[in-house]
Amino acid sequence: MPKLNVNIDHVATLRQARGTNEPDPVLAAYLAELAGAHGIVVHLREDRRHVQDRDLYILRETVKTKLNMEMAATTEMVRIATDVMPDMVTLVPEKREELTTEGGLDVVGNRKTVSKAVDKLKEEGLFVSLFIDPDEKQIKASKEIGADMVEIHTGSYAEADNEKKIEKELKKIELSVGIALDQELRVAAGHGLDYRNVEPIVWIEEIEELNIGHSIISRSVIVGIEEAVSEMLILCS
Repeated sequence: MPKLNVNIDHVATLRQARGTNEPDPVLAAYLAELAGAHGIVVHLREDRRHVQDRDLYILRETVKTKLNMEMAATTEMVRIATDVMPDMVTLVPEKREELTTEGGLDVVGNRKTVSKAVDKLKEEGLFVSLFIDPDEKQIKASKEIGADMVEIHTGSYAEADNEKKIEKELKKIELSVGIALDQELRVAAGHGLDYRNVEPIVWIEEIEELNIGHSIISRSVIVGIEEAVSEMLILCS
C-alpha cells in the first residue's frame, strides 16, 4: 500500500479568491492527518497565488506526519526551504501563466540550475525529490545530480481518454518505476490522480507514495476533508 500525502494548495486557492482568512490550509492539513493521511504536500509558488509563507512556517510547526514542500529551483525558494527545513523538498517546474503544474521538470535541459539547487538543499541535510515525466533520460539525470527520489508525473495517464491510451501511459509509468529502482532511486507518483483512476497506480507496488490534492480537496467541499481523505485511503489500500 503506498502512503497517501495530501496536497492542501487549493484550500489556500479558495481563501485567496476572497482575500480573507478562511478556509485555512493549516486546519485542512490537521484534519487530513486526523483522517489518516501519511503526509502533507504544499507548493509555495513564486507568485504566491495560493499558499503563503505564513502557511508554510505554521505547517512546519504543526504537521505531525511528513511535510513535503514543492518548489521551483530558484535561489529564493532554496533559501526558504533551508530556513523552514521541511521533511522533504520536491523540485517542480513552474510557469506563472499556468493554472497548475504542466508536465515534469526538465532535468536534462536545465541540469545546471537543478543540480545547483539539489546540491544546496542536500548540503543542509534535506531529502530531495524531483517531479519528472516517466522518461528514462530524466530519471537517469535525476540520479546523476544527486536526487534521493523521483515523483513520476501521472498527468498524461490521468488525462488519457480511451482504454488504449490509458494502457500505453500506464505501461510507461510501470517501466519508469523499474528504471528508477535500477538507479537506486525511491519512487513516488502524482498529478491528476482521483477516485476513478488511482487504483491501477496503487497496484504498482514499488511506488512508495502518492501525492494527491485537487480531487481530494474538491471532494471535501461535498463530504468534508476527513471523509474525502478516508475514501482515498480505502482506494490506496
